[in-house]
Amino acid sequence: MADKEIQIAINDQIAGGVYSNLAVISHNENEFVFDFIFAHPPKGQVNARVIMSPGHASRLLKALAENIKVYEAKEGKIKEGPEPPPYGIKLSNN
Repeated sequence: MADKEIQIAINDQIAGGVYSNLAVISHNENEFVFDFIFAHPPKGQVNARVIMSPGHASRLLKALAENIKVYEAKEGKIKEGPEPPPYGIKLSNN
């Protein structure tokens, strides 16, 4: 166990979470940007944007892969749904 502990608080709004059925990921040399979207054509809404360093993004990828491995060992292989229709995605500021 780690020598130090961080107390992390979460407010009720964040604890409630948001639903996302689409993620758009972009990056530059300094950061990765994850836009989590609820898409219900013909509209969609970005419900959360998470920005992180490349190092944190790499650790997130490893943690997600490990969690999927553990989930599938317990629950069985995750069945992927069909690919969504090819909608163009345009992010706007409103």
